[in-house]
Amino acid sequence: MTGVLVANLLIAASLNFVTQAVQIGAYAARVAGVTTGRIATAISLFSLVVTASRLANLVVTPALGGLADAPANAARAAHSAVVDPAMLHVFDLQMRIIVATGSLGIVAGGFLMPVFIRLFVRGVRAFERIGSIPGAMVRLLDPRVQLDLIREVRIPSLAEARALPFRAIPRKLVIGNTVIMLVYAIGVVAAYYASVLNLDARGTAIGLSGLVNGIGTVAFSLFVDPTSAYIVDQTVRGERPVEHVHAMIVALVATAFVGTILAQLALYPAAEYIAAASHLFVQKH
Repeated sequence: MTGVLVANLLIAASLNFVTQAVQIGAYAARVAGVTTGRIATAISLFSLVVTASRLANLVVTPALGGLADAPANAARAAHSAVVDPAMLHVFDLQMRIIVATGSLGIVAGGFLMPVFIRLFVRGVRAFERIGSIPGAMVRLLDPRVQLDLIREVRIPSLAEARALPFRAIPRKLVIGNTVIMLVYAIGVVAAYYASVLNLDARGTAIGLSGLVNGIGTVAFSLFVDPTSAYIVDQTVRGERPVEHVHAMIVALVATAFVGTILAQLALYPAAEYIAAASHLFVQKH
């Protein structure tokens, strides 16, 4: 593992863990909207946190670039058109570690969901008093507020989770979130993997990562976000019990985790696909 656990890997894995945990925690805004009755404010905070987590995830890309440059530069120095199989094996393991830390981040975000819920509830109420998102965020960073949050939180038991009415959650939401999280988990990673598989089109392969994640963003906006928002709206109108929202959150966390696990199987085929697609844009002279 000596050649695997390099500084760039530790940076990328740590950042991916944190951003995935925060992105999962953003689901708590739905519960906060039901609890406070301030749906619009809660959705605004949800969008803010999700956007911030995805922007923060861009910080992972320089570290990924450093990892991809090592085998590519070694191949160029050896005047080889392909990366040495031993180095490719190390790089493959590094990419899978990064994807795995995303899975761990989702688990951490799921366990911390009660904390995130209380945080969003406090955030909505602070925003109503202060009238400013930055001001409300500064208020939430107050150590006294954070201590109060820790005291208020009670981690739900597994028995409570199992008792939730999961059958009330639309199947398309469950399937859609699984597929979308699979795409997010490997979108950037597979593009950098492809840049090592196809040294003649490295820049093109990396550029395609934006397209892959863009498709994921559009799919999330079309299939997951509107359905989850509709369930929240129905709950606020009294057409659904609050337990449906809690079941939806647990289902979203669980399917996000499943999506990142399936991403391990899809990583190499996705990289091969991106490498082949990027080759189409390269002009041979």
